[in-house]
Amino acid sequence: MASSASLSTSLADLSVLLVEPSAMQAALVRRMLGKLGVSRIAAVDSGEAALAAMTDAPDDGMVVISSLYLPDMAGTDLVVAMRDDKRLEAVPFILISSETRPQRLDAVRQSGACSIVAKPFTEEQLERALFAAADYLYPPPVEELDPADLEALRVLVVDDSVASRNHLRRLLAELGITRLTEATNGREAVTQMAETMFDFVITDYNMPDMDGRELVEYIRTQSWQVDVPVLMVTSEQNMGRLAAVERAGVSAICDKPFEASGIRHLLSELLQR
Repeated sequence: MASSASLSTSLADLSVLLVEPSAMQAALVRRMLGKLGVSRIAAVDSGEAALAAMTDAPDDGMVVISSLYLPDMAGTDLVVAMRDDKRLEAVPFILISSETRPQRLDAVRQSGACSIVAKPFTEEQLERALFAAADYLYPPPVEELDPADLEALRVLVVDDSVASRNHLRRLLAELGITRLTEATNGREAVTQMAETMFDFVITDYNMPDMDGRELVEYIRTQSWQVDVPVLMVTSEQNMGRLAAVERAGVSAICDKPFEASGIRHLLSELLQR
C-alpha cells in the first residue's frame, strides 16, 4: 500500500472539475477538497459546460466530480459522453448522488467510473473516492508480479459494454498486460476459448445471449481450460445471483465501479495461486 505521504502528493496533483448546479453543494464540496489538499478546482453548473471545459483545457491530472441531476442532462449522460470522446474517455469520473435505484446508476457503473459517493457523505468518503482516482491516474507497480510474466499473459475480457472493456484495457495496459482478446458476451467468449489458450478471464455478469454465470459454468464443466482463473467484475446487486456465480466456480468477484488498486491486487492473488 502506498504511504500516506505519497497519497497526499497524488491528491495535491489532482485537478478537479466539479459539476454541480447547487451553489450550496458546490461550496461544501470545495471546502472538503481544500481540506484534503486539492487546490486546483474549477466548477461548472451543467453537463455541456463540463464537456466544454474538459475539451478546452485538457489536463492529465483531471478528475470530474459530478452530481447526478444536472439542468441539461443526467450525470449518467455526462459520463457516457465522456467515454464516447477519445480525448476524455480516460478521465476519472466520480458521481455524487442520493439515488439508489440500480437502473438509474447502471450507466455510471458500466462506464468505468472510479466511484459513486452516496449523499450525505463525509470527508473521509470523498477522500477515498479521490484516492481511487489518483491511483488510476498514477498507478503504482505491483511488486509481487514480474513484468516479464505480465507481458506474456493472455487475457480474455468479456463484457457487452464498450466503455467497460476500454476501461479494463487501459487498466491492464498500465500493468503491462497487452495481449488482450475481447468478447461482447459469453457465447463469443466460448468461441474464443475453443481456439485460443488464455491465462486469465475477466467477465461481466449481465450480458445478452450467454451471461457471466453461464460462462463460468461452461468453463468449469465443458471447456478444455477448466482451471483458468475467472474474475467477475459486475454491477449485479442480487445476492442470490452472485451466490450462484460463486457456486459455478468463479475465482473472485469485484463490484462495479471498481478501484484500480483492487483489480491489481486480485490479479496478483489469483495469478500467484
